[in-house]
Amino acid sequence: MLAVVRIRGEVKVSDKIENTMQMLGLKRRNTVSLVPNNETTLGMIRRVEDFVTWGEVSDDIVSKLKQKSKDKESKIFNLAPPKKSLKNVRKRYPAGDLGFRDKEINKFIERMI
Repeated sequence: MLAVVRIRGEVKVSDKIENTMQMLGLKRRNTVSLVPNNETTLGMIRRVEDFVTWGEVSDDIVSKLKQKSKDKESKIFNLAPPKKSLKNVRKRYPAGDLGFRDKEINKFIERMI
């Protein structure tokens, strides 16, 4: 399972990208969506890659997210901004916060819970 976190807001976003974000469940900043790891969702993530960070999430983080949520079956979570702030919302990981993080997404989401 993959976790996708929207980092950038809605200013200067094309309709095509905004519609893809809606399909992923990323309606506003600091929203985390859990999606299956398949070609369809990877294609959607590649389209919105300039606005999100993503990676493979652990079962421990998924259970923490579900404990925090009122709806235990939900796959979309609204969280607080990460503690110790973001590095840069315009550069790719590791210099910034955008793009693929692999297992490091777990630490990032932990800072948001």
